[in-house]
Amino acid sequence: MEQFRESKAWRLPGFPMLVIEIALVVWLFAQRQSVSHIAMAVGVIVAALLAAGFFIVQPNEARAVVFFGRYAGSARQNGFHWTNPLTVRRRVSLRVRNFSSDKLKVNDAAGNPVEIAAVIVWRVTDSAKALFDVEDYAAFVAVQSETAIRTLASRYPYDSSDAEVSLLGNPDELASELRQELETRLAVAGVEILEARLTHLAYAPEIAQAMLRRQQAQAIVAARQKIVEGAVGMVRMALEQIAQAGIVEFDEDRKATMVNNLMVVLTSDQATQPIVNTGTLYA
Repeated sequence: MEQFRESKAWRLPGFPMLVIEIALVVWLFAQRQSVSHIAMAVGVIVAALLAAGFFIVQPNEARAVVFFGRYAGSARQNGFHWTNPLTVRRRVSLRVRNFSSDKLKVNDAAGNPVEIAAVIVWRVTDSAKALFDVEDYAAFVAVQSETAIRTLASRYPYDSSDAEVSLLGNPDELASELRQELETRLAVAGVEILEARLTHLAYAPEIAQAMLRRQQAQAIVAARQKIVEGAVGMVRMALEQIAQAGIVEFDEDRKATMVNNLMVVLTSDQATQPIVNTGTLYA
């Protein structure tokens, strides 16, 4: 398959050619009585051909020039131009565009169904590739963007408790990877990706409640582990400081009782009510 690459089209400034066109029309009108009908017809045909060569290029726009089925270059300089009147000038917008994908349901790396969506910021950089290497470059961007989003979502789990990359925990890394994936896929269409970022990420509705309960259970377990670690450290510190200060000496049974009481107080979900032993009535 022939690969196209944008080149510069032949053109002339439009206003000097417009002066020539007007001068030709004025001359034909002035000489309509003195020239033959054949000469007049030839003059009208030439004037019509000259008029067909005018075109305007808007800012951030390109005009691809096609001469009898052959690509003859593109005009990017905005303004009023004239070129071969037998050519066709096809407009290509070079402005920045947004593509917002629908919410796509995909299985992540762990097999869980998730909903994902992204926004893609792109623009055309090569008008020849955009027009002649793909059928419809805007539709091509849409299809390839959704395919890249699905591919990215299937590579990673939705969430991860360890250092593994996940869809939820590493948005910047995934945005960079999505952009690289899109640049590879859309290079054939002469499209540049300016930004690619996830805009929606959630578990599919059918498993959302179950996964939420699992996340809550994992959070509770992690919190309890931290509480126990802190409580053990505080008990150890209390026993060591009491021993160093010589406040009281504990035998093993009393140590066990004190450790038990402190652990209950420090790890309990609810506030504990202490019972103070003030001694007995009778000695």
